[in-house]
Amino acid sequence: MSIRAALLVPSVLLATFAVPAQSKFDAKARQQSHARMVRELADIAVRAKSDHKYHGDAAAKALWAELDQLGAKAPWKLRLDAALAHLRLGATQTGIDILLGAHDALAKGTIDGDVDAKNAIRFYLGMAWLRRAETDNCCARNTPESCILPLQGGAIHTATEGSTNSIPWFLEVIANTPAGDDWNLRARWLLNLANMTLGKWPDGVREDLRLPANTFSSAVPFPKFTNVAKKLGLATFGMLGGVIADDFDGDADLDLVVSCWATDGQLRYWRNDGDGTFSDRTQESGLVGITSGIDVFQTDFDNDGDLDVFVCRGAWLYDGGRHPNSLLENQGSGTFVDVTFAAGLGEVHYPTSTCQWADVDNDGDLDLYVGNETSPKIKAPNQLFRNEGDGTFFDIGERAGVQNLGYTKGVAFGDFDGDGNVDLYVSNLHDPNRLYRNAGNGRFVDIAQKQGMHEPIESFGAWFWDYDNDGARDLFCAAYSTGIGDVAAWHLGLPRPHPEVMRLWHGDGKGGFTNAAPALGIDYPALPMGANFGDLDNDGFLDFYLGTGDPYYYSLMPNLMYWNRGGKQFVDVSMAGGFGHLQKGHGISFADLDSDGDLDVFSRQGGAYPGDAAYDCVFENPGFGNQWLAVQLVGTHSNRAAIGAHLHAEFDDGGTLRSVHRDVGSGGCFGANPLRQHLGLGQAKTVQTLTIRWPRDGKVQVLRDLPVGRTIRVVEGQEGFTELALQAVKLGGGR
Repeated sequence: MSIRAALLVPSVLLATFAVPAQSKFDAKARQQSHARMVRELADIAVRAKSDHKYHGDAAAKALWAELDQLGAKAPWKLRLDAALAHLRLGATQTGIDILLGAHDALAKGTIDGDVDAKNAIRFYLGMAWLRRAETDNCCARNTPESCILPLQGGAIHTATEGSTNSIPWFLEVIANTPAGDDWNLRARWLLNLANMTLGKWPDGVREDLRLPANTFSSAVPFPKFTNVAKKLGLATFGMLGGVIADDFDGDADLDLVVSCWATDGQLRYWRNDGDGTFSDRTQESGLVGITSGIDVFQTDFDNDGDLDVFVCRGAWLYDGGRHPNSLLENQGSGTFVDVTFAAGLGEVHYPTSTCQWADVDNDGDLDLYVGNETSPKIKAPNQLFRNEGDGTFFDIGERAGVQNLGYTKGVAFGDFDGDGNVDLYVSNLHDPNRLYRNAGNGRFVDIAQKQGMHEPIESFGAWFWDYDNDGARDLFCAAYSTGIGDVAAWHLGLPRPHPEVMRLWHGDGKGGFTNAAPALGIDYPALPMGANFGDLDNDGFLDFYLGTGDPYYYSLMPNLMYWNRGGKQFVDVSMAGGFGHLQKGHGISFADLDSDGDLDVFSRQGGAYPGDAAYDCVFENPGFGNQWLAVQLVGTHSNRAAIGAHLHAEFDDGGTLRSVHRDVGSGGCFGANPLRQHLGLGQAKTVQTLTIRWPRDGKVQVLRDLPVGRTIRVVEGQEGFTELALQAVKLGGGR
């Protein structure tokens, strides 16, 4: 086969790598910055034991003292608050005991309480017992099937006390509330789940209270993905956090960096050993003491050819979230130093859960946009840090007009109007969203209201992509305004005030968008936190996965996988594919962890409270028989990581000429895919042309007649490609 590369622009056939600018700070400054970060994080962890909104015990202690003082006269609401505070810290039996005392006092009339009070206590008793069931089973005896709907096999509880005791309380709530009421619908949803944990669904649920069978099935067949996290040693138990899948040690296979938002939760580095196994190299990587982190993203901020890490902290804590973020500089081979303070990124701390990297000024290095959380308790402007090219950053957010001043939950970069300048979308919770057009002069202009793209008002993760491969960037934005009552009503076909739903803005490539979500079948009342996308079946069209939930313990709802059917429809295959995990889903990454040519899915699980911890999942792709090509781009004139580069592959798929379009980036807002782009090619035998548009100046590089089933590296300005030496392995060990 003839493999050649034709460079349209530039005409130079050989290029040298750009030499990183001399850093402003030396090894001593690096070590001082790292030591300072470790000290500050340790101090935060100590204070958090008492005063952290989600992890601290001060509230529980204060409520317990008040209960003790009032004794039998303690009102029901105080008892409920005290019970929930203990449940959230993992003191489940104490919480149950407090709730039982409240129930008995209400029943005897020794304390005042109306119907709503009684139903609240009943509902939370059912919830507390169900959490006990999870603790005694999914947590104590984690299996590959644990918590994955429809519950079967190893997901069926062997310790039955918790679920058995929860059922009567849910039945009481249902009996004492009108159909369609929130309490009624929530209890009905959890009643069905509780019976399923005992292997008693559907027959164990009264027919008039039973959810439809299609609630726990998919409308189309889809291959089953098996959760192999335990086999890989990656089933870490903990609270919410982020994940990056990428090559941090330069050996071509994909490693993992996983965060945990607990203030003492160690950031962990899992090295891919190239044989289907992973080893914990946190100690060797220099990361010990770098703790906490709600989200993590990779970058190459210094253009030295190895991937660095940015850690987001302080989210959801309002004025208590003034925790420093971290910039972890890769020293090569997967060892890191925290250079935050030396780099000028530690001058001011705001609560944040998200960021993105892009070359916003087209100068060849990556700038950083940090999405902060403004609330009535704290003014927290978003920050746009310009990369000065010497290892340091300067905040130009106010000058650029992108401070936002909203409760930011998602940010995304993409050139939606095709003018060569990267634009910015900001998703806000409780506030209108922003669509900032890059004017090309260092300023951005918000056109969201003008475009009608300020909704959903209650929104979360967002990303630019091309879901239908028409060459124009589209925009996804998740809604965050529903609950298990809405989910139950949806499946029961009950009319209710409709919560806000996801938006999928179809782009025309010239700056115009229309909402295609309803026509595409994604108007389900989802509640996504983690969210990312990738091509599961290598058909060339991007699928997406939503990690659902919120801090409430009763928010047990399936995480959702949507299968892209040719860019014309998305189909929910969560149940058929084994993705319908009930625990809170956070960082998500689509990545070929076993180098076999298809994308596996890593999902960081766990809630916001210590008592709501869960095990992470790795869903192994069974394969679909389609072809693929993985492309790692290396910038020389553009940023070294090639973030923002555009790939357009053309190929013959069984007699049909097709195109696939991709942009280099980490994917969604809560979890990071590899920067290496994975192109599904259907039944193609070759890639006829691969066109690369480099981000700095839009110059184009074309490669022709590429083989399929390979992982290649393409360098900006150099002819041809280099094949990376990767071999397919079996996850868990072996080739």
